Amino acid sequence: MQNPNNRLIGQTCLVTGSSSGIGQAVAKSMASEGANIIINYNNNKQGAEETAHDISKQPLAGSVIIQQADVSDEISVKKMYKNALDKFKYIDVCVLNAGIQKDAPLHEMSLEDWNKVINVNLTGQFLCARESLNHFMKVGIRKGVSLSAGKIIHMSSVHDIIPWSGHANYAAAKGGLTMLMQSICQGYAQYKIRCNSIAPGATRTNINKDVWSSKQGLKDMLKLIPYNEVGEPEQIANVASWLASDESEYINGTTIYVDGGMTCYPGFTTNG
Repeated sequence: MQNPNNRLIGQTCLVTGSSSGIGQAVAKSMASEGANIIINYNNNKQGAEETAHDISKQPLAGSVIIQQADVSDEISVKKMYKNALDKFKYIDVCVLNAGIQKDAPLHEMSLEDWNKVINVNLTGQFLCARESLNHFMKVGIRKGVSLSAGKIIHMSSVHDIIPWSGHANYAAAKGGLTMLMQSICQGYAQYKIRCNSIAPGATRTNINKDVWSSKQGLKDMLKLIPYNEVGEPEQIANVASWLASDESEYINGTTIYVDGGMTCYPGFTTNG
């Protein structure tokens, strides 16, 4: 991370799905701002340990713990929060990032794959948000630490507004996140709780490596990006760290698109 400036000193940040990709970059970015970090993983323990190792080398980082949890399982989520609070007493920022893809044309998609993606990508964010809200309302504003009582950041996607044939379960979950996030803002801003979403575009992670790692795949991907570059996880992470800080205090109930212009529909550059 470049130019850390202590924006999250004294705060504790939970990042789900932080054993790889965007979640890993977010955990490292927030650690560079001085935060304590709760690294969550489901299956990739090695990746979680790598995240923790990288954070341990950062001079400003606080304490780090690793918590295994399946975010789609209520009991698992509750256990993760209990263990985290037993360690740190407070959680100030929750980045709800864990997500999966199970792709197929809709007429061939199994109910199992539909449910799995909805359960992880949408219900998982509900379960974590609910635990966060209960904690934030109980604790309130911690003066001298943050101007907010708590901050929830949903990791969404440009496919919350861009349809994606062959990925209907993923797009439906991300579209649902918009209403979940806005409904949380509407109901809980009165408690000085902030809830926003970040919607990445095409980002260089393992989830889409089969596309960007091939010459033709990369060429086709860049046709969708006016900026003509694939995003990097660190670019998403920098936005998350800023959004968690007091510098963005009056931002609530909105989605920030970090997409190189994908949502500007580049196919219409020459009138379609």
